Formats: sequence, structure tokens, C-alpha cells
Amino acid sequence: MLSSHKVTEIFFIIDEFDKNFEKIVSDHSLVQNTDLKQRNRKSTLSDSEVMTILILFHSGHYRDLKHYYINHIKKHMKGEFPQTVSYNRFVELQKKVVVKLAIFLKMFCLGKCTGISYIDSTPIRVCHIKREKQHKVFKEFAQKGQCSLGWFMDLSYI
Repeated sequence: MLSSHKVTEIFFIIDEFDKNFEKIVSDHSLVQNTDLKQRNRKSTLSDSEVMTILILFHSGHYRDLKHYYINHIKKHMKGEFPQTVSYNRFVELQKKVVVKLAIFLKMFCLGKCTGISYIDSTPIRVCHIKREKQHKVFKEFAQKGQCSLGWFMDLSYI
């Protein structure tokens, strides 16, 4: 469980990123000349708050977002997020911030490559062994393999 100060720190970093991101997007976006009126109403839960909740979810022990949002955010974190919305509305707001969140994670949350890499040797099963003669998709790359469960066609990517 993260302390209130840590949650505030995470929110501050995300909010600063969001302000800079919105400024850059508005400077570089094209203006649409439409005569149609569009709603431009602000949500009670800001984009920074939605992104913070999503990051906090992944640092917690909950298995699914719905229980985390309903049982933890709405009950125990009322002080940090005073204007929470319903879970259905929260799911709708996620769609709006997914690109921003991906860019934030890419820029700030990925570690530097140290030159040490790990290789997963799990076989990627291509087809059942009975259909090995009919299989044409990975014809050049697939090989027969065997494990404790029997024979299979797997993709040799190393």
C-alpha cells in the first residue's frame, strides 16, 4: 500500500507531463473548420487522475480493475480522489487517456538497457503434430519438438 505522499508525488509527475503533452498537442494539431457544435464539457475526474489510478492499480495486489476502483479508490482513497465517477464512466475515461499513458510509461517508466538480456525458451506451438504436413504458414521456421506432454510443431525463433 502506497502512502498518501507517494500517491501525491505520482499524481504531480503525471499532471506535469499531462500539461506539457496537451500544450505540445495543441501547438502541433490541425484546426478543424466545422460548423457542428461539439460538447466540450470537462469531466469531474481529470486525465491525470485517471492515469494515476491506472498506475496505482498495477502497483497494488488487486486482480481486476473493477474491484480495485470500487473497493479501494472509492472507499479508502476518497481524500486523494474526492470527485470519483462511477466505474462505467471510469472505463469510458480510460479510452481517452490510453495514448497519453502509453507515452508517459515509455518516456518515464522504462529502464535503460544494460546490455544484459534474458531469453525465454518457451516453445511457441504452431499447430498440432497431426497437421504438420498441412501447415503452410511457418513452413520454413517450424520444427518438430517434444516435451513431457508429447510431440508438437513449434516455432524456433532463436
